[in-house]
Amino acid sequence: MEIILVRALQLIMALSLLVLIHEFGHFLFARIFKVRVEKFYLFFDWKFSLFKWKPKNSETEYGIGWVPLGGYCKISGMIDESMDTEQMKQPAQPWEYRSKPAWQRLLIIVGGVMFNLITAIFIYSMVLFAWGEDHTDLHSMKNGFAFSETAKEIGFRNGDIIVKMDGEEVHELYHDKVRAANIFRNLCNADEVTVLRNNKEVVIAIPDTLGLLNMNKTGLFMHERILPVIDSIDVKGAGAVAGIKEGDKIVTIDGNPIDTWTDLRITLAELKEQGKNKFDIVVMRDSTIQLSVAVDSTFVLGVTPVMNNYPLVHTDYGFFESFPAGISFGFDVLRGYVKDFKYVFSADGAKSVGMFASIGSLFPSTWDWHEFWLMTAFLSIILAFMNILPIPALDGGHALFLVTEMITGKQPSDKFLERAQMIGMILILGLFVLATYNDLMKFVF
Repeated sequence: MEIILVRALQLIMALSLLVLIHEFGHFLFARIFKVRVEKFYLFFDWKFSLFKWKPKNSETEYGIGWVPLGGYCKISGMIDESMDTEQMKQPAQPWEYRSKPAWQRLLIIVGGVMFNLITAIFIYSMVLFAWGEDHTDLHSMKNGFAFSETAKEIGFRNGDIIVKMDGEEVHELYHDKVRAANIFRNLCNADEVTVLRNNKEVVIAIPDTLGLLNMNKTGLFMHERILPVIDSIDVKGAGAVAGIKEGDKIVTIDGNPIDTWTDLRITLAELKEQGKNKFDIVVMRDSTIQLSVAVDSTFVLGVTPVMNNYPLVHTDYGFFESFPAGISFGFDVLRGYVKDFKYVFSADGAKSVGMFASIGSLFPSTWDWHEFWLMTAFLSIILAFMNILPIPALDGGHALFLVTEMITGKQPSDKFLERAQMIGMILILGLFVLATYNDLMKFVF
């Protein structure tokens, strides 16, 4: 329960901040062009609001709604999610959105996306300035990676060390969650990957559908390979009682071959599910030794592995150095997300769409400001990209109509915009329902 609360608090803080920044982007450009903003809300105030305040001599009401699905900035003379069609029947006023030139309306529309991108880059820059950046050189990872069954089907083997993609050497394996995923994204978009296997280079052809093949599969495509060699042992634990000693390498458990520490954990979990609390373990010492183990209901052996402890390469950034590095970081993440997005339009990809539970699970289970800001920046990138999609009711839909107007010189009718807004809202509502259903299936049932 504590983990859920910590993640929920981080999610609420991050999304609230990003929604306010997004809506402020619209608000700022509206005020620059002297367009009246009637409401500025965090969350939606359907029927009533939790809080509202209208400063003296101000045209804008500020508030907090009770429906936690984003927020909005109600701009006079604009067909938006408020669906205030009565206002549009009145003659256009000079302070209204519809009275302004198309280029000004376009800047008002894309202001939110611009501010989300700027926010993400600023956060990344300040994270690099405050904490610097760590990575491990892939070529130094002598134990290589452990791979999923999907990876093994296309040619990878446990212990492979990735050294090249499309003939170019790769070195950096970053340690933050967002950039660490980029090695898999880059691998998916490569035609071939070269690995070092038994001190020989092996070239593996990568199918175009790799990202789709791996989608919704249990376990990671690949992870750092930790050998099942014992570093320390609880003298009162089941492993010590059975005779396991420091330095032993576990070879099999109940006849199942153990290649990595992950194999050990998976095998113990399967035995626990089978209710089998007594089994044999074969260890390699000077020679192979078979031991009989009896565990209690926790299925804990009481042993820990020898960690790889590969040397970290740490980079510090000065204040001014952090900004170009932050821009590179931000656009690197954006490119990766755009590449992933294409899978949403597949059957398996649709199953991966998630709502609050899925997003919340991305945050660390304990409070960590470094990870919090990195995830907030990542969500800001997602918010910017999703909003600029050319879907009616989203900023991208409005922008598409405005660009068309600027090219043709013809403004769409209010009736057309109303229908487009309604269709867009239905599509978005459908996406919310799908995402919520996926969360329920993933985290509840």
